[in-house]
Amino acid sequence: MARQLLTAAEVAEQLRVSTMTIYRLIRSGELPAVRVGRNYRVRVEDLTAYLEGQVVDPDTMDLDDLDDGGFHTDTGA
Repeated sequence: MARQLLTAAEVAEQLRVSTMTIYRLIRSGELPAVRVGRNYRVRVEDLTAYLEGQVVDPDTMDLDDLDDGGFHTDTGA
């Protein structure tokens, strides 16, 4: 059975982020990818592993630093 490969655009669409964000994750090594010609492809299992590593423990989150939209505020610290 062949492994399913996703384009950077497909990964970006699934995560609702820009393709530039996906390319940054790939370049930094945070999101493993393979080269197919001049293009990057992400294995579904690598995307799943990346997402599992991003799970936030609500018991350790500091919600006081979030604004009403759920974004971190700049505390200047």
